[in-house]
Amino acid sequence: MREDMGFRHTPLYAKHTALGAKMVPFAGWEMPIQYAGIVAEHRAVRGAAGLFDLSHMGEFFFEGAGALAALDRLVSSDIAGLEVGHARYGLLTNEKGTIVDDVIVYRFAPDRLAMVVNAANIETDAAHVRRHLPSGVRFDDLSDQTALIAPQGPRAARILSRVAAMNVDDLMPFGGTATKVAGVAATVARTGYTGEDGFEVFVPNADAPRVWDELLAAGKDDGIQPIGLGARDTLRLEARFSLYGNEIDETTGPIEAGLGWTCKLDKEFLGRDAIAKAKGEGPKRRIAGLVVDGGVARHGHPVTDKGAPVGVVTSGTFGPTVQRNIALAYVPVALSKVGTPVAVRIREKDVAANVVKTPFYRRVTE
Repeated sequence: MREDMGFRHTPLYAKHTALGAKMVPFAGWEMPIQYAGIVAEHRAVRGAAGLFDLSHMGEFFFEGAGALAALDRLVSSDIAGLEVGHARYGLLTNEKGTIVDDVIVYRFAPDRLAMVVNAANIETDAAHVRRHLPSGVRFDDLSDQTALIAPQGPRAARILSRVAAMNVDDLMPFGGTATKVAGVAATVARTGYTGEDGFEVFVPNADAPRVWDELLAAGKDDGIQPIGLGARDTLRLEARFSLYGNEIDETTGPIEAGLGWTCKLDKEFLGRDAIAKAKGEGPKRRIAGLVVDGGVARHGHPVTDKGAPVGVVTSGTFGPTVQRNIALAYVPVALSKVGTPVAVRIREKDVAANVVKTPFYRRVTE
C-alpha cells in the first residue's frame, strides 16, 4: 500500500481519484469521504447497491491446533462454537472488562481462523493479541497485503454472483467461503456494517483494482455506486451499529454500550469477571437512541436534562432513510427509557430530543 504525504493509500486510491472522490484523512489513511454525495450514496445502498473500499481495515490470521480455543479466550462471543465456513461478531476485551476493539472472527478451516479489526486499532490489537496468544498458535498480521471490497445492498448478491465462481446467494448470513471473483482467488463473506444484505470480498492487493472494476461494471444496470466513508457512517448509525472511537473504546464496557449480547458469560475470556460484575451491579449509564427535533446532534454535544448536562452524544446525523435527526448518546440509566424527553445542546441552545427504540432503521426481509 502506498504512502504519500504521511497518509497511507489503499490499492484502490487511483480508482477513487479517477471517479472524482473527495479524499480525506482517516485513521492515518487518505480515504474517499464521498463521490456523488453522502445522501445519494446512502440511498443507493438502501435501494440498490453500493461498493465500499474497506482495504484500510486490519486482517489477522491464526493457525494451529489451539487457534480456536485461543480466540475463544480473547473474544467475548462464542468462538468455540463457530462452525467452519461461518463468522461471528464479538469484542476484544481487556482485564478491566473494557473494549479494546470490536471484531469479526471467521473460521475458514478447523484450525485456521481470521479476524477483521478496525483500521485505527491494527497495531494496538496486534500487540494485545500477541500478549495473550499461547505458543503453538501461529499469528500473521496480513493487513498490508489484503484488500477488502464490500458490495452492499439489496442487489448486491445478484451483482456479485455475476463475477463470482458461485451463486453467492447460497451463503448464509455470516457465512464465508473461498472462491474466485473476477477470475482471481478470493474469500467471500456475507457480512457488512450497513444494515443491508451484503458481502465482503478479500483479495490480494494486486487484484483489488480488477475486482473493483468488474463489480462496478457488473452492477451498472442495477444502479451500483461507489460509496465513501460519509454514507458508511450514516448507514451504520441508522442501523445502530457501534463505531470504535465514538460509542466504544477502552473506557467503555459492553453492558453500558448495549453490547452485552456479544458476551458469553458462561465461558472464560479476558475481562469476563469484570463484565459479569458490571452486569450484576447494573451500569450507571447506558447508550440510548435519540431523535432530535430541531437540529443535528454531533459527536461530543452535551445531553441535558432541565438545563443540566447529564450525558454526551457519541454519534449524530440526519438519517436519509428515516428522515429524522438521529443520535446515539450515553445518558444516566434513569433517562435511558424509551419515551424519555431530554435535550441536546447544539450551538449553546438546548434542542428538544426524545429517547427512542433502536435500531432507527431495520431492513424488511421477505
